[in-house]
Amino acid sequence: MKKTTDVAVVGGGMGGLAVAALLARGGRKVTLFEKSRQLGGRARTTEVEGYQFNLGPHALYLGGAAARVLGGLGVPMRGGGPRGEGSLALRAGRLHALPAGAVSLLMTDLLGAAGKLELGRVMTRLMKEDAAALEGTSLREWLEEHISRAEVREVVAAIFRLSTYCADTNALGADAAVSQFQVARKGVIYIDGGWKELVNGLAEVARRAGVEVVTSARVESVERDTGATGAGPGRVRGLKLADGTEYEAEAVVVAGAPGEVAGLLPGDEVLAGWAAESVPVKAASLEVGLSRLTKPRALFALGVDGPWYASVHSGWARLAPEGGALVHVAKYLGGEDTEASERELEEVLERLQPGWREHVVTRRFLPGLTVMNALPTKEKGLSGRPGPGVAHVRGLYVVGDWVGREGMLVDASLASAETVARELLREAGARAA
Repeated sequence: MKKTTDVAVVGGGMGGLAVAALLARGGRKVTLFEKSRQLGGRARTTEVEGYQFNLGPHALYLGGAAARVLGGLGVPMRGGGPRGEGSLALRAGRLHALPAGAVSLLMTDLLGAAGKLELGRVMTRLMKEDAAALEGTSLREWLEEHISRAEVREVVAAIFRLSTYCADTNALGADAAVSQFQVARKGVIYIDGGWKELVNGLAEVARRAGVEVVTSARVESVERDTGATGAGPGRVRGLKLADGTEYEAEAVVVAGAPGEVAGLLPGDEVLAGWAAESVPVKAASLEVGLSRLTKPRALFALGVDGPWYASVHSGWARLAPEGGALVHVAKYLGGEDTEASERELEEVLERLQPGWREHVVTRRFLPGLTVMNALPTKEKGLSGRPGPGVAHVRGLYVVGDWVGREGMLVDASLASAETVARELLREAGARAA
């Protein structure tokens, strides 16, 4: 059975939904294929006993590409985020005021007077730093070059972990880290109802624009030819589903991990190379639904001497039943520290909310979440990431958190979706003219 479409999109996560919606709004006939029954990918939300569990702690950066694209599509972004209230730093098992602003910097006992002065200077410098000029430098090298006091380096490294979700300062490129820090400083929000609300909003926009959404549809391969002579770059012809259905398409957009892209075109050495070189960023996550908080004003803790994170997301967004609380605890994994036990995360939560075990309604431990499909390394940085256009296969495009020169995490996914849509609509316009 053969069908036709202008553009076939593989993957129903936020990147796939965004590129499909943008293309359909531009007049293209778009068919989107998602292998599971549910859209959303890693942006799925599960409701348990009235608590909205995202796949690990999710925050939307208001100054990033994701907020720009979602806003342009008219997707609601309702929620709230911390402004420094209830924010603590965890060092050597003790909690201190987290220096998140001028007042907390003056009040905290985390640093001495000289350390506070240096931290203030560093934070001011970071907002003015030319991130692109740092290509070829690791975050570790930047920290050691610009910060003289070890205790200040620890605090700044923790703030970078918070904004990038990456713990390996030796591998992480300073250009990506500083760029993401600058985006994060413009504000973050947690989403009311969880990230499924963003997924639902994107899906509604896509359907209204005319996108045909096909779920429970596993794409087996992307079909291409190599021209009459068999030489030179190939050209996409469409794709084939596992049930044998074939779709002819002018372009195919794959919104997935590097390995998923390579798997759709077996034998392609370039795509296989992307998959082999990618180093996923991972985290361990403990999600806990509590009937109440034991310390209502303690809403956030950031590990300084360890890669820890704990946040009461329901303190700012509607994610729990009335009177209840949803807490995310995470350990950023990377470098030599690649594992975490549930007990480790429990101990971090005990520091923030002592006695929390007596108030547990529901909980979930995820030992190895993929946070990002490929670390932006010192060697390649943002400018060395692939795509979105696949040069040796005309008509093939990739979308994801490992693609393009802009952003990290979901910002990179939606920035690459925006770039692909712009390019394909420009090509369609040129042909029509």
